[in-house]
Amino acid sequence: MSSPELPADGSPPSYGEALAALESRGRYGIRLGLGRVRALLAALGHPEREVRGALVAGTNGKGSVIALAGSALRAAGYRVGETPKPHLVTYRERIVVDGAPIAAREFARLVAEVLPLADRVARRLGPPTEFELLTAVMFRHFAEAGLDVALVEVGLGGRLDATNAWDGGVAALTNVGLDHMDRLGPTIGAIAREKVKIVKRGDVAVTGADGEALAIMRRRCARLGVPLTVAPPPPILGWSRDALRVELPSLGAVDIGLRGRHQAANAAVADAVLDALAVAGIADTPANARRAGYAAARWPGRLELLTVPSPSGEREVLLDGAHNPDGAAALATALDDLRPHLVGGDPAAPQPLTVVWASMADKDVAGVIAAASRSQALDGATVLCTAVDAPRALPATELAAAWRAGDPRVDARAAGRPGEALDEALRIARGPIVVAGSLYLVGEVRGRLIDDEALRDPDEA
Repeated sequence: MSSPELPADGSPPSYGEALAALESRGRYGIRLGLGRVRALLAALGHPEREVRGALVAGTNGKGSVIALAGSALRAAGYRVGETPKPHLVTYRERIVVDGAPIAAREFARLVAEVLPLADRVARRLGPPTEFELLTAVMFRHFAEAGLDVALVEVGLGGRLDATNAWDGGVAALTNVGLDHMDRLGPTIGAIAREKVKIVKRGDVAVTGADGEALAIMRRRCARLGVPLTVAPPPPILGWSRDALRVELPSLGAVDIGLRGRHQAANAAVADAVLDALAVAGIADTPANARRAGYAAARWPGRLELLTVPSPSGEREVLLDGAHNPDGAAALATALDDLRPHLVGGDPAAPQPLTVVWASMADKDVAGVIAAASRSQALDGATVLCTAVDAPRALPATELAAAWRAGDPRVDARAAGRPGEALDEALRIARGPIVVAGSLYLVGEVRGRLIDDEALRDPDEA
């Protein structure tokens, strides 16, 4: 096997060539297992052994926990690596150091270094997948960057996910819900048993799980002699347009810069992760840094509120993934909580929402719609259904039919491609616009609405 995607003359690839070469490995699909990534990391000289930190698994909340903990660690002066998934605008968002995506030239250099090693691994163990290659690139970059702390998000499950080749010293499980059941199992218990395998002997562990998943996590930690902190959701003291106020055991009242009541649970897990990093001797984050970091935390595309121009004046656009039932339920609650704080949210004469929605065909579309429909704010909403450019995308006409069947209060209709749906939303909206149902959709819309120089790829300039 060879790497024909890279320049044949051995010259350094451009960012576009490196990205195409990496993404071409997507043709091998998702193949869970640790053998290939371990062999890749060994061929690189085990860069993962130079990095300590927390491995974070869970059905929902992983990115929020990392965003909160990472913000607090940076406020304390630490050099922090993070791995947000999926990316929204540029692939480089998947590897972040001190809040900045990996540079395009650095990404290209590391891909060119890893791909020939992957070809050698393939001869013995089969071709590494795109995510396994990305994991190797990520650990190589983190090792070279001289991090103090890495916060790594598990890709899928836990036991056989490529990130589980790493033992950073702290293992965190946010929660367990029904998602990826085709690969992880049909029940909460089956899924939890896959996810808790990120806990390794010698770790310090944290969880926000409850019920059966918590019992499984307790058994795993007891079997390995791993100390476990259970972080239940803290009391919510209130919220505003831009922040949530909660009461954490060690800090008292504290502001969280992420919207949505569900962030209370994520803040508790993030705070416990920081405690665990201190117990593990990795990083000590004082109270003042935690307060500042939590208040300053941002998580793009997750209940992110933008103000943008439209033909009839400025409009507020709320971006949120909400791609599974738990995420959609959180969005439904947040819409009702935030509605009075948004432009056009006057309780005496509220303007109906305009929603742009997309979904993947392999998701629980009916379950997601049912969960989102708990929101009273959707009364009279117009739902413009679209489809992203991806093989798994649900056609817009089928999605519109699912919305009409699931929520007769809304006017659901197909609206062309995402750009066309957004244009229509901006044209017809008299109140806030919500973009949700798929992070791929959120990324496409966000890239159009925000011109961020750090997210511009050189080949697109």
